Amino acid sequence: MVRVTDMTHGRPIRLILLFSLPLMLGSVFQQLYTIVDTIIIGRGVGMQALASIGAADWINWLVLWGLQGFTQGFAILAAQEFGAGAYDRLRRVLAMIVKLSCWFGIAVTIISLLLVRPLLTLLHTDPAVFGGAQTYLYVQFGGSLIIIAYNMAAAVLRCLGDSRTPLFAIIAASFANIALDLLFVMGFGWGIFGASFATVLAQLIAFLLCLRSLRRLPFVQLTKADWKTDPAILLHLCRLGIPTGLQMSMITLGGMVLQSVLNGFGVVFVAGYTAANKLYGILESASVAFGYAMTAYMGQNRGARNAARIDAGIRAVLVLSAEFTAAIVTAMLVAGKSLLGLFLSTEEAGAADALAVAYQYLMVLMAFLFALFMLQAYRSSLQGLGEMTVPTLSGFAEMLMRMGAALVLPTFIGQSGVFFAEGAAWVCAAALNLVWYYMRIGKIKRDMLK
Repeated sequence: MVRVTDMTHGRPIRLILLFSLPLMLGSVFQQLYTIVDTIIIGRGVGMQALASIGAADWINWLVLWGLQGFTQGFAILAAQEFGAGAYDRLRRVLAMIVKLSCWFGIAVTIISLLLVRPLLTLLHTDPAVFGGAQTYLYVQFGGSLIIIAYNMAAAVLRCLGDSRTPLFAIIAASFANIALDLLFVMGFGWGIFGASFATVLAQLIAFLLCLRSLRRLPFVQLTKADWKTDPAILLHLCRLGIPTGLQMSMITLGGMVLQSVLNGFGVVFVAGYTAANKLYGILESASVAFGYAMTAYMGQNRGARNAARIDAGIRAVLVLSAEFTAAIVTAMLVAGKSLLGLFLSTEEAGAADALAVAYQYLMVLMAFLFALFMLQAYRSSLQGLGEMTVPTLSGFAEMLMRMGAALVLPTFIGQSGVFFAEGAAWVCAAALNLVWYYMRIGKIKRDMLK
């Protein structure tokens, strides 16, 4: 049974937490895609192969986060129409989301495949890992249509208040990914290609499960008339989706400069940095989930013109963010080094040095974690309310801060200076969104009451 959640009624803190918990679990399982790849590649193929995937990470995220941003932006309008109870218009919006997603997916597939080699060259990728990174990216980008299809279906379900179906889809896909990894990498000996191909097939499974759930919702049964191209809706979707996609892509551009700096530090350093990033991918799940929850919460309440619930929502997510930050930091202080050891073979030369790099980087990330929670809360709230300009500009600021820190800090404090690039970017972007939120929220609420 597909369950959607009306977030215009009920205690905000309970709604946000219950909505976020499945998203957190889903995000954890989604990260298992890459973590299983990393463990199998790192232990089954070798540290050089692990560094190959690390060298490809930011280029891969450039496309992946861009696609996620587009679809999340598109789904904001669906949340607003759902909150308003305008189901006829909601169906037309969903049809246009599908059209736009297909167009974007085709364009991204072609462009990204053409840019793989130039981007790896631009980032000064070590020749020892260039071939492996190229293989990984070709497979990932070849599956861009599958990736955008899954993210589109999951984003729509989330904005309709259904956070459980994406969870079940990701759990099923994660187990499939593990089985396919073992088959392709260990069984067939396909190495990096096999791990990357398994991830794409797992995304396809997740999409099909989300699609099945969407088709069961009675108020989103699309008719032939719904598919008629509506320029006004397409334009509105572009105004929401393109800024969000650009914001996410700009964040990764800064990361690509960071990757270029990292590539000059050698395979051992890159392997340690990659291992910490894989673990961080799980740890950020709570902040990402709260962000998705606030997009749905603010979008639905804006559509329902329920201004009284806006302040209660932001207070609730800040309380939850503080509690989760404390729990995560404590857990990493206790078990962080042991968890990082899962990604590196202790028998391989340089593994101890790579583990030391990974743990130092993880501790720096923990010092800035609450800033990440604040960034997700305020940026997603603004986006759910239809405020796209400053969230997009904050992505640009995040890019510049990440680039600047990566280029400048190693000059003064050595290689470990790159560890502070993420935290500096989070603090800068969070401050921009926080200030703009409180500057604009009064007018937004007055407009909702008109």
